Amino acid sequence: MSDTAYTPPEVWDPETVSGGKFANINRPTAGAREEKALPTGEHDFQLYSLATPNGVKVTVMFEELLEAGYSDAEYDAFTINIGDGEQFGSGFVDLNPNSKIPALLDRSGPEPVRVFESGAILLHLAEKFGAFLPTDHTRAEVLSWLFWQMGSGPNIGGGFGHFYNYAPEKYEYPINRYAMEVKRLFDVADQRLAKSEYLGGAEYSIADIATWPWLAPFVKGVIYGEARKFLSIDEYEHVARWANQIGERPAAKRGRIVNRTWGDEDTQLRERHSAADFEGKKL
Repeated sequence: MSDTAYTPPEVWDPETVSGGKFANINRPTAGAREEKALPTGEHDFQLYSLATPNGVKVTVMFEELLEAGYSDAEYDAFTINIGDGEQFGSGFVDLNPNSKIPALLDRSGPEPVRVFESGAILLHLAEKFGAFLPTDHTRAEVLSWLFWQMGSGPNIGGGFGHFYNYAPEKYEYPINRYAMEVKRLFDVADQRLAKSEYLGGAEYSIADIATWPWLAPFVKGVIYGEARKFLSIDEYEHVARWANQIGERPAAKRGRIVNRTWGDEDTQLRERHSAADFEGKKL
């Protein structure tokens, strides 16, 4: 089966693009589209996010810090509905000029600090609290795996996930191209985890926190429809061991439902302001 041939014009015109499912939010320009202030809470850390894999990274990190006894890591989490374009409000764009979740405002120091990009947020929090990032010779290994994940995510989500699950039409070439890359990435992780309990070594770290929300949903079969079967994810037994092990951590169970707006009501926590917000939720 061959895809319909496409000859690119000399100059690309965004007005000719259908856009598919994301047509209402995708534009080739940056910046705010409306004046809209962000809500704020009482804690030093103000998180604006959604429970996509990139958003879950940060809420799991906060919950892990709290679980480890860092009480100063209390945070307020507000949902940004990216399907509705809330990431283009002026308040959010002030925090993240790239208009992507998650974005963090850290008010714990003398001056407020904005942090955007999920990997940057994890690194910022790890350094601030001195947790989940080693200071010995294994630090470089952890950071290498962290940035491996940051570079891999677009191939999994915007590549495979888009063409396999979201694109208005299915085409063989892009699906095959990104399926190949996702399986290669799973194999990279599987070979590493055959030798090491965690990605960075013997200790759980921000490398695992960053990677788990992307790989675990494939293991569980809860992302991109039938992707688990299509990609034969059962082949990666070491990834499954690792994903299931992290999935049993209390902080991971809490963090994965923060800012979730889909599924059963008892698995959603649209806003999070204290540990009491988890009462009655299915973790």
